[in-house]
Amino acid sequence: MTEAIAAAAAAGGTTVVQAASTDAWAWFRTRCARLLGHGDPERESEALDRLDRTAAVLDAADESERERVRGVHARLWQGEFGSLLETLGEADRDRLVAGLRELEREFGSDQGARGAVTGNVFNGNTVIQTGDHSSQTITFGNDG
Repeated sequence: MTEAIAAAAAAGGTTVVQAASTDAWAWFRTRCARLLGHGDPERESEALDRLDRTAAVLDAADESERERVRGVHARLWQGEFGSLLETLGEADRDRLVAGLRELEREFGSDQGARGAVTGNVFNGNTVIQTGDHSSQTITFGNDG
């Protein structure tokens, strides 16, 4: 496996486990399954099942095991992507690598859920700002 293919497979595996815990999971899993299915509805359905099993396992892991389980599933998906990449011709391989990079850009750790805010508890006045290059002016109280 070339270095570029190994890097794409590793990034894909990591992105699966990162996306699984976000509100963007439904959209991620659909796009990822399309990549894995390669135009075959049966393979796409199988990929959706595997992705859903991963999400369920990650969701069920208790706090003390979560990082270990995430690592295991990242490696499993890395192997899945790597195996597929090795079987493809150059043009299809290049398309899959580009697709994995796009998923990483959209759903990877630097991007999170692309604007989703999850797992927070707020008491009292709260302001949340998400998005690229956005701005806001906030005034709490009666003087605003």
